[in-house]
Amino acid sequence: MPRYALLIEYNGAPFSGWQRQKEHPSVQQAIEESLRILEPECETIGAAGRTDAGVHAMGQVAHCDMVKDWDPFALAAAINQHLKPKPIAIVKVARVADDWHARFSAFERRYMFRMISRRAPLVHEAGLAWHVKHDIDAAAMQLGADRLIGHHDFTTFRSTMCQADSPNKTLDAARVEVFDVPYGQEIRLYFRARSFLHNQVRSFVGTLERVGAGRWTPDDVTTALEARDRTACGPVCPPHGLYLMSVGYPSDPLGVDTSEHG
Repeated sequence: MPRYALLIEYNGAPFSGWQRQKEHPSVQQAIEESLRILEPECETIGAAGRTDAGVHAMGQVAHCDMVKDWDPFALAAAINQHLKPKPIAIVKVARVADDWHARFSAFERRYMFRMISRRAPLVHEAGLAWHVKHDIDAAAMQLGADRLIGHHDFTTFRSTMCQADSPNKTLDAARVEVFDVPYGQEIRLYFRARSFLHNQVRSFVGTLERVGAGRWTPDDVTTALEARDRTACGPVCPPHGLYLMSVGYPSDPLGVDTSEHG
């Protein structure tokens, strides 16, 4: 059976997350149902990562096995036709080796978090960024983020429901950027690692927001990290500002440019 890699965008607001669930809509379910209209024999698809409810993606990657030898462009168009009107798009499809795996063949994931600081409610960006009403010191947030880079025991920034075997991970990069927007500022936080723990990025952002707001110092981030205690973490930020930006592979069949994604 030929195997295909799928590059996927989605707005996570209507979904309970990526992973299929019995009683709630998921991104995985929507794509699998579309594939089974094309080929009823199509089996479960595999993804590079399981995003939580409300989390978005610009570069999720999955793989599927088909019976027919599809032209990649035609397969993308056919899936998209059956996904309408759900806010999911198959951006690109590529034929891959039979042993290629969206999750296990990946060597890195890149996430972005959007935070908008302004007093007025968000209108056009509602549901797409975290709205904070106070000023944010992005430079201070970067100093705090620098304390998280490297190989650490990230127990403090790990959900109590995390199923990973170990809390030890290596954060390869953490970058904070700020942009002027109408009546405020947008702060974007980029994180890059081979893999992440459950809620790790949202825990990072919630803690760094406290630094940007002047409630914590960068030294407090180090103290929280070294505590290896979930109760030492800052508040976990909401999911709707988080985006899975890209997934890296040694020989990327989808030709994704990750140069500007952290």
